[in-house]
Amino acid sequence: MKHSLLLVYFVLSYITGLASCDKKTAVSVNPDTLNNIDNNTHPTRSKMKIKIGTGTFTATLYDNATATAFKSLLPMTVNMIELNQNEKYVDLSGNLPTNASNPGTIQTGDLMLYGASTLVLFYKTFSTSYQYTKLGRIDDVEGLAAALGSGNVTVIFELE
Repeated sequence: MKHSLLLVYFVLSYITGLASCDKKTAVSVNPDTLNNIDNNTHPTRSKMKIKIGTGTFTATLYDNATATAFKSLLPMTVNMIELNQNEKYVDLSGNLPTNASNPGTIQTGDLMLYGASTLVLFYKTFSTSYQYTKLGRIDDVEGLAAALGSGNVTVIFELE
């Protein structure tokens, strides 16, 4: 009997709680926000400079939690390591939020996160089976491969 009364109490409390919800607060999700969560590729107005040697490239950051967390780390100077003659990477000191997916094709100038803490800058276009979280993209990739060179390189990331 005590269990039945307790169950009735919880059910009535739940129904009363639902009835008292304000529709504005119950449904306040912006559809654009849902799209950003899904595909992470909506550009923002956030611009970043990427300095490599004497070259400076401008990148547009995407509107997602990963890019927001990455911006909080800037400015940042890192030694990026050469990998596979198509990318440079560096392991960050901490994890960033992720929403990884397989892009199918990596584009020259893509800036992505592999796992939760490996920042990757791609300087060649190629197909991939790996999953990445998209951070942003270099606006004009002319001269990027030459600036990055064939070995490890120091790169400065800073907000514009």
